[in-house]
Amino acid sequence: MRKWFFATLVMLLVLGSVLSGCGGPKAPEGFKIGLVTDVGRINDRSFNQSAWEGVQQICKTFGLIEGEDCKYIETKDAKDYQDNMRQFAEADFSVIVTVGFALGADTTVIAKEYPNIKFIGVDQFQGEVLPNVVGLIFHEDQSGYLAGALAAHLTKSGTIGGVFGTDLVPPVVAFKEGYEAGAKAVKPDIKIISTYHPGEISQAFVDPEWGSATARQEIDQGADVVFGAGGMTGNGALEEVATHAGLYCIGVDTDQWNTVEAAHPCLVSSAMKLITPGIVDLVQQAADGKFPSGNVYGGAGLAPYHDFDSKIPSDVKKDIERIDKGLKDGSIKTGYGE
Repeated sequence: MRKWFFATLVMLLVLGSVLSGCGGPKAPEGFKIGLVTDVGRINDRSFNQSAWEGVQQICKTFGLIEGEDCKYIETKDAKDYQDNMRQFAEADFSVIVTVGFALGADTTVIAKEYPNIKFIGVDQFQGEVLPNVVGLIFHEDQSGYLAGALAAHLTKSGTIGGVFGTDLVPPVVAFKEGYEAGAKAVKPDIKIISTYHPGEISQAFVDPEWGSATARQEIDQGADVVFGAGGMTGNGALEEVATHAGLYCIGVDTDQWNTVEAAHPCLVSSAMKLITPGIVDLVQQAADGKFPSGNVYGGAGLAPYHDFDSKIPSDVKKDIERIDKGLKDGSIKTGYGE
C-alpha cells in the first residue's frame, strides 16, 4: 500500500511538472524587453502609456519580472535618445521598443550598432529596411476621419475644434487632416478651428496648460465638439471641454475613457491607434523567431461611446459604421497623402 502511494505521488508530481511546462507562451531564456519614451511621460494617459501597457502585458504573459526583465526609460532631453537605447543594448535586452516619430533616426543608428537586438519603432515609418527593425505604424487619417464624421454629426453650432501636437510629426498631421476631411464629408459647410502647438517636439506633447487655453479659445469661437490629439497637451484640452456643460470632446491614441476620468462629462469617443496589442504581437513574434521587418500597420478606429451610447441617434451610429466599413475596404478615401 505504501509503495503504491509513493508511486502514485511521484506520477502526480511528474504530471504536474509536465502540465506546468505546457502552460502559456514562454519566452527564450534571458529574454528582456526595454522601452524608451520620447520626452513625454510614461503615464501620459495616451501614447507612451499605451506602449508601456503593451510591454507589461507581454511580460506578464511570459512570466518576466517588471523592473528586471522589463523596464522603461523616460527621455528627459532629445539628445539622450541614443544613450537611453544603448543602456538597454549594453545590458543585452532582447527587444527595445522606441516610442514616437522623433526617435526614428536614432533607432536606426542604434539598430545598426546592435544587429542581434530587435527594435520596434512606434510611429516610425521605415524607409530603409533593416532586418532587426520594424515600424509599428497606423492609419491615423482613418481614425481621425471617423472622429471628424462623428463631430460633424454631433455639432449643433456648426463649429468644431481640434487641439493638436506639432505638425513636425506626420501622424499628428494625419489625425488633423483626417478629422477635417471626415467632418466636411458629413457636413460640407462646417466650420473647423484646428490649432497646432507652436513649440518644438520636446514641448508640443507635454503642455496641458496650452491645450486647455486653446480649447477654451475654440469654445469661445463657437466650437461645441473638440478633438484633443497631442498627448498631455491634448488631455488638457479634453479636461477643459469637460468643464463646459453640454459640449463634446474626442480623445486620441487609446480609449481615453479608461485613462482621463476628468474628461468623462464630455468624452463621447476616442480616435484610437491600437498600440498595446500591436506591441504584444510584435514582441511575441520576436520571441518566436518570426520577427518581421519594414512596416507593420496596427489597427485604428473609434472607441466605444460608453455613457454617451444611449444619447447618440441610431442613424448616426449606422453612418459611422458605414464610414468605418468604407475606410477599411477602400471605398472611402480620407485624401491624406494623395
